[in-house]
Amino acid sequence: MTKKILITGGAGYIGSHIVEILVKNKKKIFIIDNLSTGHRRLINKKATFYKADINNATLINKIIIKNKIDSVIHLAANLIIAESEKYPKKYYKNNVIGTQKLLKACKNSSIKNFIFSSTAAIYKDGQYKVNENSKIKPKSVYGKTKIKCEKYIQNFCKKNKINYGILRYFNIAGSSPSGKIGLINKSDHLFKNFSREIMKKKPILKIYGNDYKTKDGTCIRDFIHVMDIADIHFKVLQKIDKIKISKILNCGYNRGTSVLEVAKEFKKLAKKKVKILVTNRRKDDLVKIIASNKKLTRFIKWKPKYNSLNKMVKSCLNWEKRQ
Repeated sequence: MTKKILITGGAGYIGSHIVEILVKNKKKIFIIDNLSTGHRRLINKKATFYKADINNATLINKIIIKNKIDSVIHLAANLIIAESEKYPKKYYKNNVIGTQKLLKACKNSSIKNFIFSSTAAIYKDGQYKVNENSKIKPKSVYGKTKIKCEKYIQNFCKKNKINYGILRYFNIAGSSPSGKIGLINKSDHLFKNFSREIMKKKPILKIYGNDYKTKDGTCIRDFIHVMDIADIHFKVLQKIDKIKISKILNCGYNRGTSVLEVAKEFKKLAKKKVKILVTNRRKDDLVKIIASNKKLTRFIKWKPKYNSLNKMVKSCLNWEKRQ
């Protein structure tokens, strides 16, 4: 059974939640993070931490061999869609070249399993509900780097007899019920933006466009709680290790929530006067995207624990109050 797991980007938002679950399940965890977007305060005390960059294949190979690591969960990446359009070279270097270097570090080592965090941003716009075989045509540079990585991982793992799990995340939100970890970065993240705004005296929740072809005119997303995402990583890793199989899986709730519904939930829980302001549409926002998660729920017999908008918003507000 998989015991020793290396997590790249383990000091980040999603990584820290995965580490929390794995540590609870008695796994020995090693974190690699260059702290460019990760944070020391999110590093689990029970994990072994290396401040390193995934582009340093020699060092990572040494870490893998020295610690007899059997599995990698690869999260380290740049992931802001708007920023990827401005700095395509940076995104290519960190996401694509970084992944190639990490795979090189896994060569001729003890690695048996490789889990990769991919994204719904690889799918062609306008499909609304997507399964793993839906049309792939990323709009953003970020999405393009992720699909390239998926292909490199598949080829490398087949050649080197490594089981892989490619997890295509939909929109992640929420914070850990422990209150110890959550989203720190002020990246362009709907739940983070709203949580920070609610802490102000006169909060204004901005919505970009309400003239889309949806039930209330605002964009629709499949929001998934970060704790459920963390649980998926643990269960998929256990399963691919046990039955020696590789999978590509959508990670969402099979359910769409509109941006306006999210704003109204924040307003309801704020217990103060909140203004909802509609402004112009943003370039490159998908109208609606929802995950078909049939393949995932069958593969790991998964039932989400946090799939309520109320739980997601509450956990975000609790985390923000502590900041």
